[in-house]
Amino acid sequence: MCPLHDLESHCMRNLAIDMGNSRVKAGLFADSQLQSVLDNPALDELPQIVENESVDRVIVCSVSSSLDDFEIKSGLNQVVKLDYRLPVPINNRYRTPQTLGMDRLAAAIGAQFLYPAANCLVIDAGTTVTYDFVDDSGKYLGGAISPGMGLRFKSLNQYTFQLPHLAEMPLDTPLIGDDTQNSIKSGVINGMIAEIQGIIRRYDEKISTLKVVMCGGDAAFFETKLKAPIFVHPHLVLIGLNSILMHHAQDK
Repeated sequence: MCPLHDLESHCMRNLAIDMGNSRVKAGLFADSQLQSVLDNPALDELPQIVENESVDRVIVCSVSSSLDDFEIKSGLNQVVKLDYRLPVPINNRYRTPQTLGMDRLAAAIGAQFLYPAANCLVIDAGTTVTYDFVDDSGKYLGGAISPGMGLRFKSLNQYTFQLPHLAEMPLDTPLIGDDTQNSIKSGVINGMIAEIQGIIRRYDEKISTLKVVMCGGDAAFFETKLKAPIFVHPHLVLIGLNSILMHHAQDK
C-alpha cells in the first residue's frame, strides 16, 4: 500500500467509474487504496477530473450509457471498458457471460478482493436487488436478480388502478398496515427483509463459513433491519473495478 504522503512518486493513480441504472459514482485510488469518492459527477466533468487528479488509468463499468469518446476527451491512452471479454481476477463460471451485468461481476470481485479465500454472498440493493456468489477458490458461480425497493413501490402504482406511488424512503415499517399507504410499506419492506434473510439462510444451509457482503444505495437502510450478520461496503463495485484494472495492468 502506498503511503499517503508519497502518492505521486510511488503509486498509480486510478479512476474507477461505475455508471449504474440511476446514478454515476467514481472512485479515485492510489494503487489499491481508495482515496475519495465522487458521487454523481457530470460526465463532461470526468476529463477535467482526470487532469486535476493526475490520473494514470481509468476503468469504466456502464449498464446503460457509453463513453466511447472518453479517451479522446481525457487524453488518456489507457481507458479500460469492462465487458465480458476482459480478463478478470476471478474465474467467471456464469453460463452466459455476455448477459451478465458487469456491475454484478465487479461487486463480486470487490468482495473477493476484500475477503480472499472466503465464500462470499454479495447482495447489491439498489434499483434491483442482486445476489452473487463467489466461492473460496475464487470461482464466480452466479446468483439471482429481483426488483429493488423503488421498482416495487412503482409497480404497485403503475399496474393497479388505485394504489398510490410511495416515492420517499419509508421512515417506519409497520407489520400490520392500518391504511393503504402503511399496507404498501409493510408489504414491500417486510417482504424484502423476508426475501433477503431467506436467501441468506438458504445459502448458509448449503455453504460453510459464509460471508455476506452488502452494497448499493439501499444497503444502509437494510443494514439495521437484517438479523443475519452482514458486512456493508458502499463502494464495493468501485473496489472491484479497481481490482480488475490492476489485474489488467499486470497482464499487459
